[in-house]
Amino acid sequence: MRNSLTSSLCLNKKFSIITSSQYWWRIQMIEKAYEILKTYFGYSEFRYGQQELITNLINGTDCVGIMPTGAGKSICYQIPAILLDGITLVISPLISLMKDQVHALLEAGIPAAYINSSLTPAQQYKVIQNAKLHKYKLIYVAPERLELDFFQEFAASTNISFISIDEAHCVSQWGQDFRPSYLKIAQFIQSMPKRPIIGAFTATATREVKDDIISLLELQNPFVMTTGFDRKNLYFEVQKPVDKFTALERFLERNPNKTGIIYCSTRKGVEDVCDRLILQGYRATRYHAGLSDKERKINQEEFQFDKAQIMVATNAFGMGIDKSNISYVIHFNMPKNIESYYQEAGRAGRDGEPAQCILLYSKQDVSTNLFLIEKDKENEELDPITRHEVLEKDRDRLKQMTYYCTTTDCLRAHMLRYFGEQSPNFCGNCSNCNANSKEIDITVDAQKIMSCIIRAGERFGMLTIIDILRGSKNEKIRNSHLDTLTTYGIMETVPKEYIRQVIEFLLVQSYIQATTDGYQVLKIQPKAYAILRGQQSLHMRVLQQPDNMESSVPTSYVEIDEELFQQLKALRAKIAKVQSVPAFVIFTDAALRDMCIKLPQNLKSFLEVNGVGQTKANRYGERFIKLIQTYCQKSANIE
Repeated sequence: MRNSLTSSLCLNKKFSIITSSQYWWRIQMIEKAYEILKTYFGYSEFRYGQQELITNLINGTDCVGIMPTGAGKSICYQIPAILLDGITLVISPLISLMKDQVHALLEAGIPAAYINSSLTPAQQYKVIQNAKLHKYKLIYVAPERLELDFFQEFAASTNISFISIDEAHCVSQWGQDFRPSYLKIAQFIQSMPKRPIIGAFTATATREVKDDIISLLELQNPFVMTTGFDRKNLYFEVQKPVDKFTALERFLERNPNKTGIIYCSTRKGVEDVCDRLILQGYRATRYHAGLSDKERKINQEEFQFDKAQIMVATNAFGMGIDKSNISYVIHFNMPKNIESYYQEAGRAGRDGEPAQCILLYSKQDVSTNLFLIEKDKENEELDPITRHEVLEKDRDRLKQMTYYCTTTDCLRAHMLRYFGEQSPNFCGNCSNCNANSKEIDITVDAQKIMSCIIRAGERFGMLTIIDILRGSKNEKIRNSHLDTLTTYGIMETVPKEYIRQVIEFLLVQSYIQATTDGYQVLKIQPKAYAILRGQQSLHMRVLQQPDNMESSVPTSYVEIDEELFQQLKALRAKIAKVQSVPAFVIFTDAALRDMCIKLPQNLKSFLEVNGVGQTKANRYGERFIKLIQTYCQKSANIE
């Protein structure tokens, strides 16, 4: 890996010839990058994509990093920040994220601070003064802070060598978390005496979002790294339970000691689910925009510090959540788009351990989301043409999300194809791949359905088409004379759910299309005519899923001693309480599991644990080593 990184260091962004001194400087920088990775972060090798981004940033090249949640985006700008002269500004959207990031950096021995509204004017002034004295390598700020006179004066008088924009999709109206203040970042950069290196990072970005990031931030010939969206440790599952809360209860009963997030589409849903969980004895808390700032802050801290085991929330909770020990994310309702779903689901398993992402789907979810899209207040503030474009895009994304919930194909492959990646149609780690299923010939049924759509004049939606096929005698059918069609009643004995499933399959496979402008009308697509003419057969997988939320996701990649793991967690919690930081800031669950496997007996072997850097080893190594030694001795005596 070092060789490839060294090679790329030897080229600048224009592939021009470099001097001997430049060459050796760059070699030294990459050696230092590896030293920093091990000393401060406790890892010996970079993950895929990290080294390329770090290399280009060190070379002075603007960068865009599109990396899934948990892929290690932070290291991509934190290591260059340590290596480069001057200060790095990290533009971050949330106060809570800033605090967690700074706490983690300080624990690792890296000087950092934040400036936001949680600090008093006196505290902000102190941070500024310390920064002028070169006491920090990184300063975290919200984009709104860049507009203030005192901060602009500070930026103009300080050597800011690098600006990193976290959650960079916020710059785009096509991103799921559009934030207008991000649009003023480019203006702030223009006002600086010397233009710094710019890095933009996000977990999910379609082509439109990526292009917006480059254009609106005015990046100069940027290096773009997309590492791929596949996170193999995540198990994806779609369930269609009759009673969602009963299914949720069954899942929680089987996972009593795990931490997770439950997303609901509305505030009312959050309140209902959270109240019912608390009544059942679960340590649950809630988060939505209807709560006061104080209550949201308290609830979030309870979850961050493991006082609450379950967070029930709307999508207001999520962006920038930096909690590594989330074992599952359950969507009680279907989100509005795949981008949001993937980013929210991706909050599970950030430590690399197996985690479950389960979506509870019902038809009502589609109607609820369509209502929320139409009533979006941010859309109302746009000019009419842009508003229409955004609405059409949002409706189309909702349609794609619905296809994900109804497809019988591999869920992971379906999602990756949406983001433009090729993937085999079998991953072995999703509910569709693992479900009992059989492949059936649906050619004749597809012909009947598509013929009905044509004979009805391509003027009706799914429910009406189903009613025609099943020979419904409702008023709409009679008044529209649809009972006179030759396709009326030709699937009278066929279950409604099966017809719906075939229609959804035809939609996913693009044999038919549903319009997105309000009422969804089914239209025949050109590729359908080969089926209608009998020139091509059509097969569909039929899933046989129990309504119990059981999944086949493994509990761990490697079996560990659960008793020792719990003792290490207890020690970590004790230290975290004294330090007033979340437990994962001390060590992640993945680091504790690696301790259970390696059983370090001295400081040297303790440093071999993944995620243990020199600073943390010096601070906490003795206490963890002593616990492990005592446990091993007791176990030996028992045997």
